[in-house]
Amino acid sequence: MASKRILLLGGHGKISLLLTPRLVAHSWHVTSVIRDASQTDDILATVEGDGRSVDVLVSSLEDVKSKADAQQVIDRSKPDYVVWSAGAGGKGAPSRTQAVDRDSCIHFIRAAADTPSITKFLLISYPGSRRTKAPWWTEEEWSRTQEVNNGVLKPYYPAKLAADECLTAIASRREDLHAIVLRPSRLTDEEAIGRISLGKTKASGKITRGDVAATAAELLNSEARGWLDLLEGDEAIADAVKRVIKDKVDCVEGEDVESMIQQYG
Repeated sequence: MASKRILLLGGHGKISLLLTPRLVAHSWHVTSVIRDASQTDDILATVEGDGRSVDVLVSSLEDVKSKADAQQVIDRSKPDYVVWSAGAGGKGAPSRTQAVDRDSCIHFIRAAADTPSITKFLLISYPGSRRTKAPWWTEEEWSRTQEVNNGVLKPYYPAKLAADECLTAIASRREDLHAIVLRPSRLTDEEAIGRISLGKTKASGKITRGDVAATAAELLNSEARGWLDLLEGDEAIADAVKRVIKDKVDCVEGEDVESMIQQYG
């Protein structure tokens, strides 16, 4: 695939730090958005000897209050693909989660969709971000998911759900915009194993951040689109990506996409 420019939002996150060198390995250029200039050295250290392939843009996503604000960042970086790997991380008041994980993300989705040169938007989410039971889950899995969503992940759950649904709805009116919602389960810092379960997985499990980063890079380098749940598994990453594309796997199955389009499209 020809050289591309990537806008990586949330560039200092653990997944992003692992993803950046993988994107550069494709001979792509990365603009990494961070909120604190002191994080710059950490970004550049991920691509030692290839610093020309990475720009660091200091800009707080919490300050993005409109599509116009997001468009300014996009205009500065001129990306072909956008990756949202940002979030409040549960820190601060619930309003901060809403401002970043929901509002800022949606502003970037809308701005990206209105920028014809952007052809891919990859959003990091999680498997429980859905309104109804996945058809391949058991009732017990759905019950546990609801308990988590309404417990420890509240208000994170409605914020992520809104962003996932908005991206799905907005992409429905742009056939050339590949919307990828990558939905890893419980994240660990263990060594990556390079083998995953991708697509219609169990409701919960674990996955290393390194394998999330590798999967994200592989998806961006493919024709993938849709909601894809991600757990540790037995399939090589490249094979898993090829399979979900071939079989047109989309974990949005069971959700009311028309309602998403009515609300966000």
